Amino acid sequence: MVDERENNVQHFLNLIKKSKQGKFKVYIGMIAGVGKTYRMLQEAHILQESGIDIKIGYIETHGRKETAAQLEGLPIIARRKIFYKGKELEELDVQTILNLHPEVVIIDELAHTNIEGSKNEKRWQDVLEILEAGINVISAVNVQHIESLNEEVKRITGIEVAERIPDRIIMMADEVVNIDLTAEDLISRLKEGKIYPTDKIRSALDNFFKSEHILRLRELALKEVASHVVRKADSEAPNATPGKHMTFMACIGSNGKKANNIIRKTARQAGYYNGEWYVLYVQRPQESLDKIALDSQRKLINSFKLAVELGGQVIQVKHTSIPKAIVEQAIKMNISTVCIGMPHLHWFRMILQTRPMNELLKTLKAEEIDLIILS
Repeated sequence: MVDERENNVQHFLNLIKKSKQGKFKVYIGMIAGVGKTYRMLQEAHILQESGIDIKIGYIETHGRKETAAQLEGLPIIARRKIFYKGKELEELDVQTILNLHPEVVIIDELAHTNIEGSKNEKRWQDVLEILEAGINVISAVNVQHIESLNEEVKRITGIEVAERIPDRIIMMADEVVNIDLTAEDLISRLKEGKIYPTDKIRSALDNFFKSEHILRLRELALKEVASHVVRKADSEAPNATPGKHMTFMACIGSNGKKANNIIRKTARQAGYYNGEWYVLYVQRPQESLDKIALDSQRKLINSFKLAVELGGQVIQVKHTSIPKAIVEQAIKMNISTVCIGMPHLHWFRMILQTRPMNELLKTLKAEEIDLIILS
């Protein structure tokens, strides 16, 4: 009875907090130059003409004349100037935005990393602070900056994108809009000098702007927006038939690169199904703190940090048998799907013949828990 009362109170507190928080709209593009910033500024003009108190917090035109022209007539909040390594640089002025408290603020480059010494490390953290103050935010990001897509983008383009945002930032958005262009139109814009200066066009065509890369990135952007629409419909439709509640558990080891890949893919799976997810690390006796290498410890800590940033919960247990630990935690946490990495094929055949692995598969089947082996 007490637990039920506490849950009701917490639910009401969450409603109060949500009502005070600003609304969040995100424009997603498949790649630079599709027109996200241009579209945000067009929307800013429409809102201003409708009597909305709107301010430009930060816009990056990248020297594009069409985009810069859209700034005319819009109230711009001066950027904060910072001296860093002998240079004067500019950043979003969060405090001035909070002081002015406009109804809506436009903030570009959501994945941007702030200059060292700023209050927040990332611009998306600035945006969260502004939203919590009850100010509505319109922002933009390219799909390759979404954390759980990092490995997939690297596989498509051969380039690892350094600046990334947690998936939960997109998930918390009230509205997500895809800005779409065909590969042909985008490449034409690039060749006409509407995206990058002339000296950068050839490099862009040889990297991100290859036609096959654009098509794959376009697919990712469309899927991201579609999954967001499905999540919103499931959570907001009052008469929707409730589906099966999905809970995922990613099982990782101390191999950082492989662990991060499993975490990102599990986060994507959970995101598609609007489900909760966990990361399980089983510490065997040979992996105790006094035996495991410092490098492996650091990788493991970074994997835990990544999981939390993506919205997962970390579970650490000590056990002599990994399969048994997985079964115990899967049953205890009411997991619907267990996700593990693909072992080397010769080792995979070997472990399938071992008793613990057979018991794991039989128990998961008996408990109706799905097993996904991730590539």
